[in-house]
Amino acid sequence: MPLDLRIGMDVGGTNTDAVVLDSNNRIVARTKQPTTKDVRQGVRSAFEYVIKLLDADAKRVGRVMLGTTHATNAILERRSLGRVAAIRLGAPASLSLGPMESWPQDLRDAVCVDTCILGGGHYVDGRRISPLDEDGIRTFLTRTAQNPDAIAITSIFSPTSPVDELRACKIVKEILGENMAVSMSHEIGSLGLLERENATILNSALFDVIGQVITAMQDVVDQAGLTVELLLTQNDGTLMALDFARRFPILTIGSGPANSLRGAAFLTGLSDTIVVDVGGTSADFGVLVNGYPRESAAAVEIGGVRTNFRMPDLLSVAIGGGTIISGTSEQPIVGPKSVGYRLTSDALVYGGSTPTLSDALVVEGRFELGTHTVQASELARLKSALRNVSEFITDAIDQVTLGNTHLPLVAVGGAASLIPDDIKGVSQVIYPEHGDIANAIGAAIAWASGHWEGVVPYGDGFNAAVTNGKAVACQRAVQAGADPQQVEVVEQIETPLSYLTTPTVRLIIKAAGPLCHI
Repeated sequence: MPLDLRIGMDVGGTNTDAVVLDSNNRIVARTKQPTTKDVRQGVRSAFEYVIKLLDADAKRVGRVMLGTTHATNAILERRSLGRVAAIRLGAPASLSLGPMESWPQDLRDAVCVDTCILGGGHYVDGRRISPLDEDGIRTFLTRTAQNPDAIAITSIFSPTSPVDELRACKIVKEILGENMAVSMSHEIGSLGLLERENATILNSALFDVIGQVITAMQDVVDQAGLTVELLLTQNDGTLMALDFARRFPILTIGSGPANSLRGAAFLTGLSDTIVVDVGGTSADFGVLVNGYPRESAAAVEIGGVRTNFRMPDLLSVAIGGGTIISGTSEQPIVGPKSVGYRLTSDALVYGGSTPTLSDALVVEGRFELGTHTVQASELARLKSALRNVSEFITDAIDQVTLGNTHLPLVAVGGAASLIPDDIKGVSQVIYPEHGDIANAIGAAIAWASGHWEGVVPYGDGFNAAVTNGKAVACQRAVQAGADPQQVEVVEQIETPLSYLTTPTVRLIIKAAGPLCHI
């Protein structure tokens, strides 16, 4: 029996979506199941539902692609995080602000075992700041009485010269054993010491979190009696193998909105457009460039911590189908709180007592939902709230488009009808069929990708460096599961660096390709 079916899944704050596609990318089965307090139960329900629809054809499933908010929620809620010891290499530079000093205190308390700043590191042009303090690393690791779950190593300008991080990693393995989990910042973040260090520490804290997700998903698949390849989606809209996900769990943050953007591109055939994914808790605005999410050039804050690893350029607004409406009809207050996965019990249209934007959409005739009629006393407040929401949406579009009104807007997500079809700032509004599960579709059609980044002098050797970077990025994409015959470079970014004696650029190359046939 051919393994020509694949399942895409995405866990949202309100719903967990699943879709089954065949080899021609036709939708064979689909579902939206309520997300549960224990996220894993919602995943199980969605998976088992589509497997039941497939019946005997379930044996044709060869791959399952999962996008999850589990890592994001763990940081936001300060739960299930690992304990991390952080090593920074670069003394005597950077002594004025130690690792994690800018973190919210409750998050620091949840994660930090100990920190140190030791000799090592390089300047941006590769010159050494100070000799690597190997004895200091050994002393720090020996005196760390509370056994850490992981070690985070950050060296100044390691994206240029990673040798000190690599050597420090070997010392960690010597002292604490080969099984000790280690994150090295040159593999995770970009230029910018503190943000890269923060991302590296968070990555170390998420090892066990993503391990729980992988184990839970594997259990669900095993209980269905299937043997499939399981992959996770990452925040650039592409896939990663389980071993890669275990090493870089932080790359799952932002995967949900990225899946929606990729799903919108697939459903509409548009490669350059604005996309808004309206879920139960928030609306995420993003821009597609050549079919992939536009990457953020600024630092991204996660749970109160500034980071600089690869993230889609998104604007999130606390407006969704479950957003709570309070205040009066003259001055309604929209959000920021949401009933989330409790929509089917708390909303007015389900007999609950909490007015939500879903109730307002039903009243306006833009949405069919629920089992109850909204009380007449709530009508004026609900309609007034919707008018305010339209203004919020217009402002958000202005921010993400920077005034470019020639692009179309694709509205997806379960509450896409919150976006009026006559909204200002775009050429047209498109509501694609199956747009309510665009996130799951985006996971199912995602390609495998590879990434290379470096700081390169702009001179005689520049073209050779570009050629090498493309080869490495393509090779990493193949290692991630891409078909070697179809891998292509999808992005090349060159950013000039200032204050150096010779012209130098930061070079980023990304390659991607469809998965190999099973």
